[in-house]
Amino acid sequence: MVKRKKSIVAVLSTTPKTVLKDYEKLMEFCNLGKIFRNKKKRIVIKLNLSWSLYFPACSTEPWQLEGVLRSLKKHGYKNLIAVEDQTVVTHTWKGAYENKWLPILKKCNAEFKPLPNIKWKEYKPKSELLAFPKIFKKILIPEIYPGSYIIHLPTLKNHGHTITTGAIKNAFGGLIPRYRHHAHKFIHEIMVDLVILQKEIFSGMLNVIDGTVAGDGAGPRTMKPRILNLILASQDPVAVDSIAAKIMGFDPMKIPYLKTCHELGLGIADVEQIEIVGMNKKDVMKMNFNFKVKKSPIIFFDQLLRKGTMRFKRIHKFLFHTPLFKLFILASALYHDYIWYPTIGKYRIWKFMQSEWGKLWMKYPYGEYPKDAYLREWDVY
Repeated sequence: MVKRKKSIVAVLSTTPKTVLKDYEKLMEFCNLGKIFRNKKKRIVIKLNLSWSLYFPACSTEPWQLEGVLRSLKKHGYKNLIAVEDQTVVTHTWKGAYENKWLPILKKCNAEFKPLPNIKWKEYKPKSELLAFPKIFKKILIPEIYPGSYIIHLPTLKNHGHTITTGAIKNAFGGLIPRYRHHAHKFIHEIMVDLVILQKEIFSGMLNVIDGTVAGDGAGPRTMKPRILNLILASQDPVAVDSIAAKIMGFDPMKIPYLKTCHELGLGIADVEQIEIVGMNKKDVMKMNFNFKVKKSPIIFFDQLLRKGTMRFKRIHKFLFHTPLFKLFILASALYHDYIWYPTIGKYRIWKFMQSEWGKLWMKYPYGEYPKDAYLREWDVY
């Protein structure tokens, strides 16, 4: 029988007028001093960039970033480094600009370091992993990670590959370089591996999920924004992702990566075993927003081709490990940025901007786009 530690998830209801103070309350409920005992140690703020362009609930919201940073500064933490990686379809600097992170980071004296520009080094895991060895010849991690503290800042939303995405999935963009799209073949096993690796690498972890506006449907980008007015946090990424899943309307124990993490003792996914603070647990357990997972055409065809050709190694390698793969990247950019975003996306953004959260978003400045916005290129194959 797996021996389990108690997992606590803080859940708060919030409003656009009180959100920054509510984030401070949320961090108080998490007892920062016990998680991050050494105030001089580096804290890595792992941002969430699902799209270089802004779309509600898609990437770390500005009030989420500001609320967490203000709380850290208030408690005397100064060694703060915000990071995010690049994917085959996102640009780190453009995303930081379009999502209005840069002025907030500057105001809170937090350094921004795109992960492509940081040196990555080979890491030898102490524990047995489920899927990494099947896909990658070696494991590379950013050299600033080992021994640091980490805070994940994901948003509450669906995902076409993993049903839900949150704290655990946010590590996907920080522990695998730009060729991580290959991990989609064994995505749920990879998610479990991410939890295992983080327990080895970091000295402490906090996961803060913004559900002020959430993403329903074909996540993580082409979604329907839904205002939930909720924020969540926990040391246990499995527990906070499970409570988020329950709130969305899913049974966490039926989501493969959460169920496996629970069975291996990496965290708690059974919501009955999770302690809730900040709100009454009965009220949280009653929440069911009936989210429905859909797949965008890009994710649908990615899964069809990637999994469908796994038995045919030569075909699979030709499609995903040669310059032909650039056609898939181009197709994704055309669909998301030049077809969906200017049409359906633009209308949904306009509708969101009429809300109080939209009005708050518009108050945040973009700042100046950095003149030295360099990104080191990774081999995507």
